[in-house]
Amino acid sequence: MGMAASEPPALLGALADRAAAGDVDGLKIYYFESTPIAGETILRYELADRIHPYCMFVTAVERALIKRGMEDGGRKVVTYVPSNFSQSCRLLAEHVGIDTFLVTVSPLDRHGYFTFGTGNDYSSKVARAARHLIVEVNDHMPRVYGSLAQLHVSEVEAIVENHMPLLELPAHQPVPEDATISKMIAEMVPDGACLQLGVGALPDLVCSQIRGRKDLGIHTGALCPGMIDLIEAGVVTNRRKRLNPGKTVFTSAVGQKAMYDFLNDNPSVESHPVDYVNDPHVIAQNDNVVSVNAALQIDLTGAVNAEYLLGHQYSATGGQLDFVRGAYASRGGKSIIACPSTAANGKVSRIVARLDGPVTTPRTDTHIVITEFGWTDLKGKSSTERAKALISLAHPQFRDGLTAAAKDMHLLW
Repeated sequence: MGMAASEPPALLGALADRAAAGDVDGLKIYYFESTPIAGETILRYELADRIHPYCMFVTAVERALIKRGMEDGGRKVVTYVPSNFSQSCRLLAEHVGIDTFLVTVSPLDRHGYFTFGTGNDYSSKVARAARHLIVEVNDHMPRVYGSLAQLHVSEVEAIVENHMPLLELPAHQPVPEDATISKMIAEMVPDGACLQLGVGALPDLVCSQIRGRKDLGIHTGALCPGMIDLIEAGVVTNRRKRLNPGKTVFTSAVGQKAMYDFLNDNPSVESHPVDYVNDPHVIAQNDNVVSVNAALQIDLTGAVNAEYLLGHQYSATGGQLDFVRGAYASRGGKSIIACPSTAANGKVSRIVARLDGPVTTPRTDTHIVITEFGWTDLKGKSSTERAKALISLAHPQFRDGLTAAAKDMHLLW
């Protein structure tokens, strides 16, 4: 199924009804980033015996299912499929092989074309690789242009219409540390930089801090509302981009109605498949790429865990490693990992001796790390220098413990 705002509510609701009636069984659903649309239809816990989620990005929907399963005698309800976002097109089309693809599209134009709207991502390629393609037409889905973004009616096997407002992203409230971190990030953004930011309070704060820059560009996996503000303010022109000059490039967008209205029929914005947008080689062809990603944990040598928490998969690799590598390979580029120094209301340090889960970004790839206590450039630093620098970015209450752990690990003496 399509991801995020491209999930088709009517089709998923009908599929859930068939499963509930016992007419569908043994069904595998592959997808990135589900929303309450899927959570209230095909990903209901009571359907888990018949519909099996094969998830490549865990959200609150899957976390709730996992919790229910653990409470229900340790039952496994969600199957996680590790993948970089950039590899998802090939993974789904070639290694998995999709029978049926379900997705929301924008209305048909007079030439017989839909568009994939907010979700080019893997949708535009997997839709064409699947044996069957069923689309849900929604008047509220914006018409967005770009590579493979248009879908001709002749490529579609079946059509349903369901016109309803698109899912809107709730406004994230920043934590106090975000204000400090966003200012440090903003200072690293020069005129003419090409931005990749995630979604949430921190990216929007960063955008608010760089409204005085000139000729910024955007080449990002996820388009965030703060970026739209920069475009409308004339801060983003995309003039200095070497690839797709003059165009804001993204692969997936979820926000509020104002964002969707901005995207509709806007020739300055293009969506492209994720295996193009998130390809590190493609990213690197723009100069001065500034990429900002988050972390759950960073160990004393710089390895980053952005996906695993409390013994379970919490989110996913997503596009982090794609942009970490692409940004650093860009001429003048910066890859930034930014997070508050603590979690759980200050009870847990995000700077740790050893990661609790898998490595999302290897220590060899980590470039700049920022917490509210400062920033460090890890490139060229020895393991000892890294440990010292990262301990200085930890909350003071955890620094002694981290120093002792570093000595036990022979990083310090």
